[in-house]
Amino acid sequence: MKYKDTLNLGKTAFPMRGSLPKTEPERQQKWYDADLYNQRLAQNEKKPHFNLHDGPPYANGNIHLGHALNKISKDIIVRYKNMSGYYAPYVPGWDTHGLPIEQQLTKAGHDRKSMPKSEWRDLAKQFALEQVNKQRNDFKRLGIMADWDNPYITLQPEFEAAQVRVFGEMAGKGYIFKGSKPVYWSWSSESALAEAEIEYHDIDSTSLYYANKVKDGKGILDSDTYFVVWTTTPFTVTASRGITLGPDMDYAVIQPEGETRKFVVATGRLDVIASKFGWENYKTLATYKGQDLDRITAFHPWDESAEEMVMNADHVTLDSGTGLVHTAPGFGEDDFNVGQKYGLEVAVTVDEKGFMTASAGTDFEGEFYDDVVDLVIEKLSNKNLFLAKEKITHSYPFDWRTKKPIIWRAVPQWFASVDKFRQSILNDLDNVTFYPEWGKKRLYNMIRDRGDWVISRQRVWGVPLPIFYAEDQTPILDQTIINHVADLFEKYGSNYWFEHEAKDLLPADYTNEHSPNGLFKKEEDIMDVWFDSGSSWAGVMNTRKQLDYPADLYLEGSDQYRGWFNSSLITSVAVTGHAPYKNVLSQGFTLDGKGNKMSKSLGNTISPLDVANQMGIEILRLWTISVDTSQDMPVSNEILKQVSESYRKLRNTLRFLMANTSDFNYQTDAVTYAERAAHDQYFSVLLNNFIKDVRSAYDNYQFNDVFKRVINFVNVDLSAFYLDIAKDVVYVEAPTGHARRSMQTVFYETLLALTKLLLPVLPHTAEEVWEYLPNETTDFAYLSDMPEVQDLGDTTQLLETWEKFMIMRNSVNKALEEARASELIGKNAEAALTLYLTDEQQTLVSELNANIRMLLMVSQLHLESTTSDNSIKDYDGFKIVVSRAAGGVSPRDRMFHEDLGADPAFPELSKHEAEIIREFYPEAVSEGLE
Repeated sequence: MKYKDTLNLGKTAFPMRGSLPKTEPERQQKWYDADLYNQRLAQNEKKPHFNLHDGPPYANGNIHLGHALNKISKDIIVRYKNMSGYYAPYVPGWDTHGLPIEQQLTKAGHDRKSMPKSEWRDLAKQFALEQVNKQRNDFKRLGIMADWDNPYITLQPEFEAAQVRVFGEMAGKGYIFKGSKPVYWSWSSESALAEAEIEYHDIDSTSLYYANKVKDGKGILDSDTYFVVWTTTPFTVTASRGITLGPDMDYAVIQPEGETRKFVVATGRLDVIASKFGWENYKTLATYKGQDLDRITAFHPWDESAEEMVMNADHVTLDSGTGLVHTAPGFGEDDFNVGQKYGLEVAVTVDEKGFMTASAGTDFEGEFYDDVVDLVIEKLSNKNLFLAKEKITHSYPFDWRTKKPIIWRAVPQWFASVDKFRQSILNDLDNVTFYPEWGKKRLYNMIRDRGDWVISRQRVWGVPLPIFYAEDQTPILDQTIINHVADLFEKYGSNYWFEHEAKDLLPADYTNEHSPNGLFKKEEDIMDVWFDSGSSWAGVMNTRKQLDYPADLYLEGSDQYRGWFNSSLITSVAVTGHAPYKNVLSQGFTLDGKGNKMSKSLGNTISPLDVANQMGIEILRLWTISVDTSQDMPVSNEILKQVSESYRKLRNTLRFLMANTSDFNYQTDAVTYAERAAHDQYFSVLLNNFIKDVRSAYDNYQFNDVFKRVINFVNVDLSAFYLDIAKDVVYVEAPTGHARRSMQTVFYETLLALTKLLLPVLPHTAEEVWEYLPNETTDFAYLSDMPEVQDLGDTTQLLETWEKFMIMRNSVNKALEEARASELIGKNAEAALTLYLTDEQQTLVSELNANIRMLLMVSQLHLESTTSDNSIKDYDGFKIVVSRAAGGVSPRDRMFHEDLGADPAFPELSKHEAEIIREFYPEAVSEGLE
C-alpha cells in the first residue's frame, strides 16, 4: 500500500476549465427546458413582491456592450431578489416606434411617400419584430433569466391603448395644448424633437456683425444712427423682427473718425468691437441704459415691408457679440419669448426640409438654410450694412439619430404642459431613493428647468395623437373620445387610425357644436416615442397582474435622466400624482481601454456576443461587477483577460472546496459551531460576516463592493490563510476524525455560501457546481435561497484575539522569509520556531486555544517567556528564533517529527500518523507502506 493512499487527497470530477463558450448555451437550454424562470416564481408566489421595470431598448440591430451591462445588471438584481425571499418577475421590453426604423426601411429601398401610411407602418412593424427576435436571442445568450415569451413591446395593441389612456388623462386635466413656438427641428428627420433626442457637438460657424438703421428714434436717437447687431445664424436674418438689449446695461452712441454714421454698441463691448472693426478713433456722443431705448424701431436690413423693434430682456449678456441681440421669434426660444411679450410677428422662413421658403424673399427661396451665408453678406453689403464676419467654434445641438445639426423652428405642435404640475413632480422626488445619490439633484434640476414637452412628431411610424378637429379647426380633446380611440387600438391596433376616416374613429352618435355639418378631421402627427416608453408604467406595471405599480426599481444609463426617467416621471405624476418608481439606479457608459467613447467608426467596440463565443459570457458578467458602474467604465480585451484570471481563481477555489468535501455528508457529518476547532470557529465567523457584507452590498446595488469582498475573501481569508493551513488537516488527519470533519463542515458551508452568493453574477458556474453537491436536494441552484447570516453570539472578542494572532503570524512569516533568504531553511516545514512571549502575548496564545504550530505551518514550535537577550531579533514586537527542525521527515505529511518509528510497524511515520493508519487502514498493517 502506498503512502499517498492513506492521504485524504481531494477528488472531484468538476473540471478545472469551464469551457464556457461551449457549455453555457447547453446549460441555458436546460434552464429553458425546465422552465426555470417560472419554477422560481411559483416557489415565491406568496412572498413579498419586488418589481424591476425594464426600460425598453430600441429594436434595431444586434446588442452592444451597453445593452449587455444593462441587462446583466438587471439579471443580477432579479436573481438575487428571487433567492432572497421575494416574488421578483422580470418582464423585458422593447421600444419599437420611431425614426430609426423608418430610416432602415428607406435604406432598404422603400419610399414612404409613394405608399399608403398603413402599408408603410406594416413594413415598419415587421422590421421591428424581426429586430426584437434578434435581440431576444442575443439577450438570452447573456444568461438573462426573464419572461422571454411574454415581453412588452410598445407596438402591442394593449400597450398602445394604455398609452392613449395616459394621454387622455393628461388632456382631461388640461395638460395637453397646441402652440406655435420654436422647437428643436430636425430637417434631416423632417420632425420636431424632444430635448432627450438631442446631443451636442462642436461646430464651426460664421458669425456676422451688421447694422440696422434707426427708423423711429422716439426723440432719443437720430435717423442717421445704426444698431450694431451680431448673429451666429445668418439665415435667420431673413426672419429678423427685433433687436434685444439688456435693460440695465449701458449703451454708447459713438461716431468713428471718418464716418458720417453713428452706431449703438454696449459700452462693455466697445473696446473689443472698435478693434474688430478698425475704429481706431471714435467719439462717444451719448450713453443710455437699455431701458431708455425700449421700443425704438429700426429698418430690416433689406426687407422694406418689415421693421424691427428694440426690446429689453434679461438673456442678453456681454460675454460675446455687441450687447445687441438680433431677434427672430420664429427661430429661437429666447427670441420667441421676448417677441411674444412685444407682440412681434413669428416669421418662419425655412421649411421642414431645411430649405428657404418664398417668405424669405425671391433671392433666398429654394436655398438650403446653411448655404446662404454669402448671400446674406451680399444683401447686407449692398445696403452698406455689413461690418464684419468671423469663424467661431461652439457647441451646437444635433439630431441624435441622424447626427445632423438641428434648427429652432416655430411650427404648430402639440405640447404637454410641465409647468402646470411641475411642483408636484419636484415634491414627489423626495419619495424616491437614487443610486448614486447625486441622481436626485440631477433629475430635480432637469425637471425644474425644462420647458413644455413637445409631444408631436411629423412622422408615420408611431402611436397617433388621438385628436380630432371640428369644421372650424377647433381641436377636440374630449377624454371620453380619447378613451374610445384607446378601445379601438386595444382591439385592432393603432394602424386602425390610418386605415379609417375620422367619422369611423368617432363614436357613431358623436356630435359637436363646432361641426354643424358633422364633418371632422383627424390629427396626422404621431406621439413622441418618449411618450411611448414614458407610459410603460401604465402599459406594463399597472396592467400585468404579476406586476405592481409603482415599480421598486428603474435601472438605466445616466443619459436617461433626460430620457426615460424623465418622461416616465412626468406622465406618472400627471396621471397618478406620484412617481412610477421607488428607486432609481443609473449607470455610466462603457469606454475603450484608453478611456475613449466606443464607436464603430473608430473600430474600438467590443461585441458582447464575441466575448461570449471566445471567453464565455461569465467573464463579461464578472466584469460587470468588477467596475464602478456609477461612472464611465473602461473595457478592453486586456481588461477582460484580467477578469478571466479572477474567474479562474474563483473556479479553482470552488473546485478545491468541492474536492475536499466529496466524502462529506453535511446532514450526518457536520460539526456544530460550538464543537469546532478554534481556527474553524474563527473562519466560521469570517464567513458569517462575509455573507452579511455581500448581501448588504447586493441590497444596496453596490455590485463593485460584491466583487471586492468576494475577491478579498477568496484571496486573503481563504487562499492566504484558511486553505493554506487546511492541507495539514484535510489531507493528513483521520478521514472521519473530529479535526477533519470540523474543517470539512466549514469548507462545505463556505462552498455553499460562495456558490449561492455568486449565482446572480455567475449563474452558469454556480449551476455547474450545484451538480456536484449531492447533499442539495433542489434540481437547480437558482431554486435555493441565499445564505442567511447566523446568530453566533457576540464575536467581538474572538475577532480581536484572532486579529492579534494575525499580527503575530505576519511577524513569524517575516522571520521565516529571512531564514529562507539565508538558506537556513527551504520550506516552512523545515523550520523550528522559538517564540519568546511577553505576558500579554502568552495570554493571547492561551485565549486562542488553538494549535499554534499548525497555524504557523512549521514542524516544531517552542514557546518561551520573554528574554532580555539582545541577540534575539525582534520582528514588530515579537522575538523570534528560526532554526532547522529536529528529527526526520515523514513521507506522508512532509513534516519533521522527533518521534518517527514510535510504532515499529511504521518506522517512517510519527506516532500520531501511525495511530491513524492502524485505525483507518488496517490492510496497511499487514501489507506495509511504501
